[in-house]
Amino acid sequence: MFCEEKVAQMAAYLLLKRGGRMAYLKLMKLLYLSNRKSILKHGRMIGEDNLYSMRFGPVMSNTLNLIRGKAEGFGDYWYELIETNGHDVMLRTDPREMDADEIFDELSRADIRILDEIYSQYGHMNRFDLANMTHLQHICPEWHNPGSSRRPIDLKEMLLREGKNEEEAESIIQSMEESQRLKAFSSQLS
Repeated sequence: MFCEEKVAQMAAYLLLKRGGRMAYLKLMKLLYLSNRKSILKHGRMIGEDNLYSMRFGPVMSNTLNLIRGKAEGFGDYWYELIETNGHDVMLRTDPREMDADEIFDELSRADIRILDEIYSQYGHMNRFDLANMTHLQHICPEWHNPGSSRRPIDLKEMLLREGKNEEEAESIIQSMEESQRLKAFSSQLS
């Protein structure tokens, strides 16, 4: 189940590290790589979303729709924090005026560590180099060229290609699916 608040906070955190603004292609790749690392390290996504292979590499589908202003049925929280201007995404509030404790309350310390690691590793790269890098089989072997379309990313393939055995991969996927069902059920109660 897509978690707009968490994804918006992930994006805002990375934007804050970059001074409040970055190319949306770069932000999308940093968000994807952060979620990917969290899946491999903790068996869960930080910001749950649908993952797809697209022409310029792997993406988080609902997040891309938010960035492009094409989200249907959600976006209020995202658009309070973040705006898109052409090919750039930026914080709506001056980074010096932000209260990090209040804004990043959905992110755990483990989430922040992963975001910091990914930013430290890839934040210096320009958007096109970063996008090209996500096409490499040793970085994102789960990405497959979909041509002019899109193709769902196979989480099991990701896990297996990154050294998990069949049993570990199945267990992680089952746990992620159970978490999704629980979130869907609890959202119906509210």
